[in-house]
Amino acid sequence: MKPRLNFYQAAPETIKALVAVESQINASGLEQSLIELVKTRASQINGCAYCINMHTEDARKHGETEQRLYLLNAWRESPLYSERERAALAWTEALTLVSETHAPDADYEAVRAQFTDSELVNLTTLIGAINAWNRIAIGFRAVHPVKVKVAA
Repeated sequence: MKPRLNFYQAAPETIKALVAVESQINASGLEQSLIELVKTRASQINGCAYCINMHTEDARKHGETEQRLYLLNAWRESPLYSERERAALAWTEALTLVSETHAPDADYEAVRAQFTDSELVNLTTLIGAINAWNRIAIGFRAVHPVKVKVAA
């Protein structure tokens, strides 16, 4: 795959604004582990290899386990995620697939029970931001780093 365009160079002020949104979310008080799970799950749904690579690496740096990362796309069938994480992941899926789901009341009620008003706005903004990043990375064919492992 060949990148189509360097979006950082093409529109640095726009990318800087999106990075500022990310910085605000990171400083909002939402748990870093939750932020990385949400970013990874949305990226899985959207099929963004660049972002999946980035956010699973970031999650590991913040102490996330391999097992929870491996099972993230099947979180509903795993006991490894808290009720708060489950609510956030359901909301992530609902908003990432909003044209199909229309943000169901049941998902909203579940997330509302786990998050304050401020947290809910920050979570929703996080979901919007990662979806924007996914569309930028996929649209311009951003290529994730490739680590070559030498066979023993």
